[in-house]
Amino acid sequence: ARRLIQPSDLVVVFESFNDLNFVYATPNDIFSNRNGHFHHNDFIGKPYGCKIRSKDNEGLGFLYLLRPTPELWARSLPHRTQIVHELDASMITHYLEISPNMTVCESGTGSGAMSHVILRSIAPKGKLHTYEFNKMRVGKARKEFEGHGLGHLVQVHHRDVCGKKNLLAAKNGANSEEGIEQSAEDDALTDSATTDVDNDDMNEEEEVDDGKGGFQLGQAAAHAIFLDLPEPWLAVPHAAYTIKPNGRICSYSPCMEQTQKTVAAMKQNGFHSLRTVEARLKEYYVDEYEMETPPSDLLDIPTEEAVSLEKERQVGGTQKTKESEDKT
Repeated sequence: ARRLIQPSDLVVVFESFNDLNFVYATPNDIFSNRNGHFHHNDFIGKPYGCKIRSKDNEGLGFLYLLRPTPELWARSLPHRTQIVHELDASMITHYLEISPNMTVCESGTGSGAMSHVILRSIAPKGKLHTYEFNKMRVGKARKEFEGHGLGHLVQVHHRDVCGKKNLLAAKNGANSEEGIEQSAEDDALTDSATTDVDNDDMNEEEEVDDGKGGFQLGQAAAHAIFLDLPEPWLAVPHAAYTIKPNGRICSYSPCMEQTQKTVAAMKQNGFHSLRTVEARLKEYYVDEYEMETPPSDLLDIPTEEAVSLEKERQVGGTQKTKESEDKT
């Protein structure tokens, strides 16, 4: 990794512990905050972690330029949706057993916080397929990944993996479960159309959601799948088709009702060894407390040896007293 900041590099701006921002180093641009004006020209060529003084306010204002990490990016990124924070992200990565060079599927992309965590874990030759139904968020995510130098590791799909359009159409002539099964079968029918095309050569800008759902990668294509959806149980049948044997799946839900429905769908689709985990962050505060000095007039606590000697002395004294009485 480069140690010096270059033009167009992403830089996390540390203003205070609870106030982080970001900029792309651009010649002649200015970053302004309550501490003053900071020129990007002063950023370029400087090492990450350095301290920069403001050009005004007599240089009293300052900030730190940090190298971006998934954790710092999650704290500074523009929130397009609710994000997965570092505590949950670390648990998810651990239980999915994500490692370098894996193929991972993620639905939905949202603000891309979890995507960056996954990308760090699957580098240098892995592949992340992330799916988002909102076209505007798809475009912004693609731009961010390219700007962060991660475009070769990720492909952003404009697609609803749940296939809700197909489910609504299926309700007119069949129940919703038949619609899910039919859309899962559509994955198999489109294998020849998707596996013959190199993902890197696909024109992502022209990708259109056909409403059938699924991941469109073929059977047993992903080592792990992460679902961050309002109705993840609808995507479970498609995930069962896409995941490799003994692969791992994780669904991230805030409500117990969502968890119960998702667990039932996983059991119906052959998943086993299910586990539900709730992670909570607990802070411990350490305070300094000065104890009072014990009074100096207290007698020392005698040891066992001193107590036994004292008893012998007392017994010896008693025997001498009896002997003196007998003589008299």
